[in-house]
Order: sequence, then structure tokens, then C-alpha cells
Amino acid sequence: MPIHKVKQNDQSSLLDIYATNASQESLPKYQMPQGRTEPRIAYAFVHDELMLDGNSRQNLATFCTTWVEDEVKQLMTDAVDKNMIDKDEYPQTAEIEKRCVHILADLWHAHKSQETIGCSTTGSSEAAMLGGLALKWKWRQRREAEGKDSSKPNIVTGPVQICWKKFARYFDVEIREVPLEGDALGLKPEDLRKYCDENTIGVVATLGVTFTGVYEPVEALSLELDAIEREFGLDIPIHVDAASGGFIAPFIQRDLVWDFQIHRVKSINASGHKYGLAPLGVGWAIWATQEDLPEELIFYVDYLGGNIPTFALNFSRPGGEIIAQYYNFLRLGMEGYTAIQQTCSDTAQWLAKQLATLGYFDMIYDGHGGLPAVAYKLKDEKQGFTLYDLSDRVRMKGWQIASYPLPSNRQNTIVQRILIRHGVSHDLVQLLLDDIISAIDHLVENPVPNSTAKPGFNHG
Repeated sequence: MPIHKVKQNDQSSLLDIYATNASQESLPKYQMPQGRTEPRIAYAFVHDELMLDGNSRQNLATFCTTWVEDEVKQLMTDAVDKNMIDKDEYPQTAEIEKRCVHILADLWHAHKSQETIGCSTTGSSEAAMLGGLALKWKWRQRREAEGKDSSKPNIVTGPVQICWKKFARYFDVEIREVPLEGDALGLKPEDLRKYCDENTIGVVATLGVTFTGVYEPVEALSLELDAIEREFGLDIPIHVDAASGGFIAPFIQRDLVWDFQIHRVKSINASGHKYGLAPLGVGWAIWATQEDLPEELIFYVDYLGGNIPTFALNFSRPGGEIIAQYYNFLRLGMEGYTAIQQTCSDTAQWLAKQLATLGYFDMIYDGHGGLPAVAYKLKDEKQGFTLYDLSDRVRMKGWQIASYPLPSNRQNTIVQRILIRHGVSHDLVQLLLDDIISAIDHLVENPVPNSTAKPGFNHG
């Protein structure tokens, strides 16, 4: 009979992971370890630490995709070695990117969608900045052609995501973020005359305001800019930040006019990894025509044997998310995207009705006409708890719900927002509602007179 002997210092697969020497020490945090670790052991320890993260499926504060099909995971694995920037080495991935650009241009009613121009990005924030850069360059070209000063560009917005503030600071543009007056939740046409002038490079209209989920009225804003042009001669373009709404409105709000059907809309950004249903890491910037993207912004780079035109803030980046985006277009089509987004919208509207019946909330946005989301405030700020307390309480059950003040001049209004995404089923939302009710019951019975709870989500 053979006799097997295991050495005590053996770190091979014969040993249990949690009986190895590595398991008896904390993982290195500030220095590279001197020695190596067996792959399965290293994986196990990193995987264990990730258990401390929240459950992304219960994160109803994020717009980002948290559920994908197994086929998408496989495509991401297949493309893990593909560098999107290297179009010479990976021409079919480049072709897939181009198809997505033209599909989106067609979806957003570009006049000649097969001839327009666009690009993928790492997300809608980068795409928004590219749209802003194009507006700045086009404005500067016009000013210089007219012999006028071009040193003081500004951009007019409603309540925007922090990427626009980054754009303004990084690229030396004054941002004129219009305060919310009265019960306003976004930019209104009557705001424009006060904030637009000859130095305005463009107006940003948001299709799905981050704070509440409502759409700003792009068509009405354009009509007001038409009137301003007639009276003052100012031809001011619009960029639509459709980070989320760009993948909602074309499917379930098809009568809404917001995109390239409007002559002032020169560019649109959207996030593929939000309601576009792709994994994290892809956004899209599309221009109405090739003339709307200044040639000076495009770089032609000799890279790995090919001359590559590129317009991006990043260079090398993975191709898997773009491939997954095309897979979704192919897999779902208009019918599939419509079914998914309508289901999400229906679920959000159902949740809004249920929350309204509880008697504790005033609905700010009930899921109709905008994103699949709800936003609400407390009816009575003196009932012994805040929305921050409520967020903290439901967090004990794993739910992450955003609570925060509205932008100026409504920063005294604290709202709570819940986003319904693909993978957030009616059943899950029912469980969430049960936990909200349970949390309220607890807080009513145990008031928090000196609450220290703070906003759990910051839009910048």
C-alpha cells in the first residue's frame, strides 16, 4: 500500500485554502508582497474581501447596469484582451463600434444616420465632455471669424450631473447652472433669456435629471432659443445630456420630440451602461452631422501599424462593453428594449402609488413622463425622523436608496429617489416596500430627535 506524506509547508492545492500560511496573515495593503501566492488562494482572499461590498442588485441609488445575461458575461470574457483603440489589430470590434454609432444616430433621428459621426467612450461623463468641447470649438470659430473676443465662453444648464462642472473647470468654461425657482425641477424656457448671451457656447438640456428623473423640455427650450435668435441674433445650439433618457424615450415615449428632429440639437450623449443595459464602461457621443464636430478635435494617431482617427479623453480601453452593447441591440431589438423599459416604468409607477398611500410622503416625481424612477419628500419634517434616517434604516436590509437635498435654490428640500432598472423585478420592489414600511414603523416608535444621519449619495 503506498504511503502519502504531506509536508507542513506545502502550499499546493492539497492544502485547504484556510490552512495555508497566507491565510494566517492580513493581506498586504501598502507594499507589494515579496513572494507569490497560488492563484486559487489569491482569488479566494480577494473574493472574501469583496463580500464586504453592498449587493449591487439592491443598490437602487445607481443608474448603472447591475444585471446582465450569461451571454454578455461570456462576450466580455472573449474580449478581455481587445484594446478598443487598436482598430488596425481589431477591425471587427471597430466595425461593431461603428454599427452602434449609426444605430444610435438612427434611433435619435439623425437626418442622415449612415453618414453622421460619433464615438464610444468610457461612459456618458466623457461623452458629455466631448460634446461640450465641440460646442466650445464651434463657438470660438464663429467668434474669431467675426473678429470678436473668444476668451469668455459660458454654458447654460439646469441641475446637472457633476461631469458638467468638471467640464467647465477643466476646459475653462463658465458654467451658468440655473437655480430652481418655485416648484421647478429643471431648466425652463423662461430661464434662458436671463442666462444666455453672445458668449454662450450652448445650452445643456437633460433628458432625465439626476436628482429626480424628470425630463427637461428640449423642444420648448429650442423654441425659446429660436425667439432669442430672432430678437437678438444669437444662434445658440443645444446639447442633450441623455445619459439615461436616451435609452428610455425612444422606446416608451416615442411621441416626445427631444433629439435630432430639433434643428438646434447638435449633439447627444448617452450611457450604454445605464439604461442601455450594457456592462459598466461604455458611453456614446453622437453629432447630428459631421460638420457639428470640428475637425481640429480629431487626432490621427499612428498606432501599431495603422493611422487611427480618435476623439476621446482616454486612449487604450477595453472593447468588451462595446461588443456587449451591440449584442443587446441584436438580442433585444426595438421590441425587447420597449418591453424592458416599459416594465421598469410600470414598476416605478406602481411603487409611487404605494408610497403615496402610506401618508408620509409627497411625491416629487411619480414615474410618469420621465425615467423609471420615483422621488419624494416627507410631508411633515417634524415627525421624528428624516429621509436620511430612513435610508440608514433600510440599509440594514441591504437596500441602498439615495437621499439628498435638491440643488439651489431648493436645497432646503430633501428628497429620496429610487431607480428601477432592468433586473429590479416587481417582486423585489414589493420586498423593498415592505422593508420601507417596517423601517417607518420602527422610526415612528423610536424617534430620532438629534439625528446625525447624512446624505448617502452626492451628485456633486
